[in-house]
Amino acid sequence: MKQRKKVQVWLPLLFSLVMIVGMVIGYKLRSNTQVAGNVFKFSTKRSPLQEVLDLVTMKYVDKVDVDTLGNAAIQDMLVKLDPHSNYIPARHLGALTEDLQGNFQGIGIEFQVFRDTVNVVNVVPGGPSEKAGLQVGDKFLKVGDTTVTGKISTDRIKELLRGPGGSEVSTTLLRNGQAITVKIVRGTIPLPSLDAAYLLEPGTGFMRISKFSETTYEEFMAGLEKLQAAGMKSLILDLRGNGGGILGEAIDMADEFLDGDKLIVYTEGNSLPRQEYRARRAGLFEKGKLVLLMDEQSASASEVLAGALQDWDRATIIGRRSFGKGLVQEQYQLSDGAALRLTVARYYTPSGRSIQKPYDKGVEQYQDDLHQRYVNGEMVSADSIHARNGKAYKTSGGRVVYGGGGIVPDVFVGADTSLLSNSVTDLYRNNTISNFTYLYYIRNRSALDAYASPKAYYQSTTFTENDWSSLKKLAEQDSIKIGGFSAADRQFLSERMKALIARYRWRSDGYFQVLNSEDQVVKKALEYVRKEM
Repeated sequence: MKQRKKVQVWLPLLFSLVMIVGMVIGYKLRSNTQVAGNVFKFSTKRSPLQEVLDLVTMKYVDKVDVDTLGNAAIQDMLVKLDPHSNYIPARHLGALTEDLQGNFQGIGIEFQVFRDTVNVVNVVPGGPSEKAGLQVGDKFLKVGDTTVTGKISTDRIKELLRGPGGSEVSTTLLRNGQAITVKIVRGTIPLPSLDAAYLLEPGTGFMRISKFSETTYEEFMAGLEKLQAAGMKSLILDLRGNGGGILGEAIDMADEFLDGDKLIVYTEGNSLPRQEYRARRAGLFEKGKLVLLMDEQSASASEVLAGALQDWDRATIIGRRSFGKGLVQEQYQLSDGAALRLTVARYYTPSGRSIQKPYDKGVEQYQDDLHQRYVNGEMVSADSIHARNGKAYKTSGGRVVYGGGGIVPDVFVGADTSLLSNSVTDLYRNNTISNFTYLYYIRNRSALDAYASPKAYYQSTTFTENDWSSLKKLAEQDSIKIGGFSAADRQFLSERMKALIARYRWRSDGYFQVLNSEDQVVKKALEYVRKEM
């Protein structure tokens, strides 16, 4: 009884205290936002960016998409820092993550929309579509209950075909004039970074790496072991057009070429102390002759690999000065599902060279750098390479190399600047070349299947006048007027069309085997390997 009386006595007092606390909190909240005329004041310290966004939300005359406005403001802020710090909205993050992961969930085909019809142009070996029996040349009529003929976007087709691994999608296909129904169980589809691995000639291997994803080192090792089993003694590694990716993959590749505990790269930033990455194990190819091919599109992790091998005199770099991206980004997940890739350090080669080219004159001039290289003659003349005006460094063997941005090649090969007609550019822009080569393959499939190798096909195939007439008619259907093909146009188109046709038959490996037959940089690399032998 006494306990109950005590509670009854204290209850009114407790209720009074709660009311007083509530009044104080309410007053504080009220005083936190004050209106004085047209001035909206925040007594609590807030960033100007947040103040402006809040004011736009509450006071602007029209309804606005604040998320879009905020995204633009963030991006404009990051541009003031450096060219590579980047804000990634949540809706775009998935596609970027897939590329670095090296896989996605889907059915495993490549398709091309031709005359409002979705055509299968490649079936991934061992993938869900191959298991279900899909073939190059099949045409999609329906995906599920959705008709996909007529005007339909590529993004919409991808959306219909992709889905979680293990889920099933029913498709209606047109094959040899007959409609058939095929059910496909979706699975994990690789996005390879190893485009080609084959012997250019006895003893000399060729490998092309298009990016550095989570699977690159694994793919590289499989290709290296295959080539060594075929008798490879020298290797030409093609990094042209490789814009980089995951640093660790490039470091692991470098480790296969360098012995001991040699320094591969180090990073350093204002908030990050120097961190070194060294060779850690015996590599598979520490002694054979090695040539790296690079161009102005080779960047980031590609430059880390090239810089390490050049500084240790392990490889000869052939081609043109690389892009010059030596800034390290770390990705941070944001609360709304978006991500921030923030530059936190710089890459340095073993000799101490910074890979990053200057960006102190603004983003526009930075982005225009490759065009300026062309205008200044750097694409055609080694003497015009501006990076050589930078600080000089020495390799382990005493050779002079230069900082100032990018990796300067040991052997320069200029870009092909031969002029092609506007018609050729239009053929590519309108996808006419892809459509022509696809139709050519479908018409001549049985003959092409009879060739034992891409080399045999390339050496035996010549486009007839009827073929050139067919290309011209197809171009006219795409509203491209062609009076005729010059000799230079025919040579350029013939090489690339043969490579595209070989891709349908032998996939990416066949494409590069054909294309490399007339590639001047590859020819220079072969000359160098033979001379050294």
